[in-house]
Amino acid sequence: MMRSPANSFFRICQVCLSLLLCLEDRTMPKKAKPAGSGKEEGPVPCKQMKVEAAGGPSALNFDSPSSLFESLISPIKTETFFKEFWEQKPLLIRRDDPALATYYGSLFKLTDLKSLCSRGMYYGRDVNVCRCVSGKKKVLNKDGKAHFLQLRKDLDQKRATIQFHQPQRFKVFILQLEGEKHWRLYHPTVPLAREYSVEAEERIGRPVHEFMLKPGDLLYFPRGTIHQADTPAGLAHSTHVTISTYQNNSWGDFLLDTISGLVFDTAKEDVELRAGIPRQLLLQVESTTVATRRLSGFLRTLADRLEGTKELLSSDMKKDFIMHRLPPYSAGDGAELSTPGGKLPRLDSVVRLQFKDHIVLTVLPDQDQSDEAQEKMVYIYHSLKNRRETHMMGNEEETESHGLRFPLSHLDALKQIWNSSTISVKDLKLTTDEERESLVLSLWTECLIQVV
Repeated sequence: MMRSPANSFFRICQVCLSLLLCLEDRTMPKKAKPAGSGKEEGPVPCKQMKVEAAGGPSALNFDSPSSLFESLISPIKTETFFKEFWEQKPLLIRRDDPALATYYGSLFKLTDLKSLCSRGMYYGRDVNVCRCVSGKKKVLNKDGKAHFLQLRKDLDQKRATIQFHQPQRFKVFILQLEGEKHWRLYHPTVPLAREYSVEAEERIGRPVHEFMLKPGDLLYFPRGTIHQADTPAGLAHSTHVTISTYQNNSWGDFLLDTISGLVFDTAKEDVELRAGIPRQLLLQVESTTVATRRLSGFLRTLADRLEGTKELLSSDMKKDFIMHRLPPYSAGDGAELSTPGGKLPRLDSVVRLQFKDHIVLTVLPDQDQSDEAQEKMVYIYHSLKNRRETHMMGNEEETESHGLRFPLSHLDALKQIWNSSTISVKDLKLTTDEERESLVLSLWTECLIQVV
């Protein structure tokens, strides 16, 4: 639930994971994968770059999302990845040293599936069993609960692929884990495609990259890259994890998200935007010249206003991002995410923001008002109370947001907290000491700040 300083109100990633246990020795249809902007799988080939990891395997670092990502793509630096590869070309990181073969291996094994089945796994919701028949994907799901012995039988006898959905609900695990996988990458027919598609053989040409992924390898390729993968004959099974990320986060999505707020603000000052459209316009089959000309003029007005705008109103993207984000990683029982700890903040306290990667601050029209005189409010959304067990599963819980709201007059003080490593409560830009204490107490109660 979302809460304001005094009362409550509320309702509110990134990463979609799919674990594949593959035994098939036939290729699946060639597919363009638009769903995720980036995709990482078991081992990964790069367009003309091959990186050999040196030294012993480094432990994955779960201190923050950025540190985890850095450890996943090591030895490639984050800056190098986003400058040279992200949305541009594939990257293959090989870990040929036998000592590095277990780089991701501790994250998941086929035997782990047995214990998960005992906890209650269901066909369709948690796992899909499928195989390629005559070039088409055929789903072999049973009804109800999935049992490990049946899944193992599908692997061994039917040479099926087991897709394990959203594994981050149970563990954190990524990339090529067991066995080997033969991959072929083709030029995309639509760069950075937004929709999933299956391309005809004659359209995709010859593969531009072909390689065998082995345990410890990592593969990234941009959204829309057409790809095939199959398990070599003679292998018992191959286990890898697919990460589809940055979905629906393009400039086009951002424009759609912010344009409504820009129109909202501009209409307050421009009577032309508040004037009614011509009668019968909505009944027209085609756009009229008058309507097109008027809209073009309004867009130019909005563009001029945008040049001088400092605050962009995000209607949905920020909220949706946090609403579907995993909670912060916790090595314990997660009590620090739901129960405030440490000293109670006072006027003479020094505080700092915590879990910053899991919090967004945005300005929106008051969602409790429906009249034309809507005032702007500051909304803070966070993922601390999101449930890992239901992440990305479409449950009602995922339509609920968690956070706080404050009057617009609190915006500068909140920015101080956001932009400072630590800050004294008495230095917050608010009118009264009572407001300063109330603000930090609300944030502390929601586990968003701590006293230092």
